[in-house]
Amino acid sequence: MAMNSNFWQGKRVLITGHTGFKGSWLSLWLSQLGAHVSGYSLAPPTSPSNFVTSRVAEKLHTSIEADIRDLNAITNCIAKLQPEIVFHMAAQPLVRESYQNPVETFQTNIIGTVNVLEAVRLTPSAKAVVVITSDKCYENREWVWGYREDEPMGGHDPYSSSKGCTELVTASYRSSYFAPSDYSKHGVGVATVRAGNVIGGGDWSTDRLIPDLLKAHEQKAELLIRNPMAIRPWQFVLEPLGGYMTLAERLCENGAQYAEAWNFGPSESDAIPVEALIQRLSTYLDGGIRYHVSSDPVLHEAMLLKLDCSKASARLAWRPRTSINDTLQLIADWQNSLLSGQNMQAVSLAQIDAFQSLTQGT
Repeated sequence: MAMNSNFWQGKRVLITGHTGFKGSWLSLWLSQLGAHVSGYSLAPPTSPSNFVTSRVAEKLHTSIEADIRDLNAITNCIAKLQPEIVFHMAAQPLVRESYQNPVETFQTNIIGTVNVLEAVRLTPSAKAVVVITSDKCYENREWVWGYREDEPMGGHDPYSSSKGCTELVTASYRSSYFAPSDYSKHGVGVATVRAGNVIGGGDWSTDRLIPDLLKAHEQKAELLIRNPMAIRPWQFVLEPLGGYMTLAERLCENGAQYAEAWNFGPSESDAIPVEALIQRLSTYLDGGIRYHVSSDPVLHEAMLLKLDCSKASARLAWRPRTSINDTLQLIADWQNSLLSGQNMQAVSLAQIDAFQSLTQGT
């Protein structure tokens, strides 16, 4: 990964959704690199949360608790902080939650993105905006090939549809206000990024496989799983975050060349079925994991989903550095450290440092 750690020293960065799972890890990493990190988000979405457990707030310049759907609040925030780089992560991130609360999902994921881009449009300090969407933004055809960035947007469930819409909204703002052809006039690079199923320590999200597995293990309970044969592009949380950071650097240096959509997924061999993931993680946890398959009707979810990341490899020199087995070992290590009462900020920063060492000079 061609990420320049020195680039981030002193950079003013705003992360929306910084109290979430990915947002908290990104906040720690950028702070560790010397960036001037601020966050805008609702309160942590779960209790416990990585934001609290790893004491992320201690590393931030500013942490603002507000709703991304509030245009005045996010506009005032960005006007006050004058960020150079914005990572827009604030979202309703769960498929099953979107079935229960579709209106909130669409409002948060679509209008929230409009609000951030509108606020950026009014702020002269911004040089790069990275809008985080999802691999589920694609029209899923259940085929064996990885989706490329120019594939059609789609979405069967409200969450997936909202992410496809987020991509379209961002493309519209880019074409209308931040066109690469007019980069010399506005100087802002706007890109979207699509990652796979991001996993790692510190995730307590509801209806998400790894948190459910770890909870069942901790309680010595049997786990109920819905789709044992569903194939997902599993990846360690720092993998896509490193890609987002690399892209943000390139957007600051030459926004006209990189202002587009990007995939950041795992190696093809790491896109494995749910049941295979459970069996592998079980080997890293004392006592293993007991589970059985639900016989209840299942809400529609994609069964086969892969990403083609050849563009990021060719143009950003980005590639995944951890295998699925490495990832599961890191998750187990983080969980064991938590259960043994260790300083989880130090544990998380140590994992960041170890991962970053894999990316230097290549």
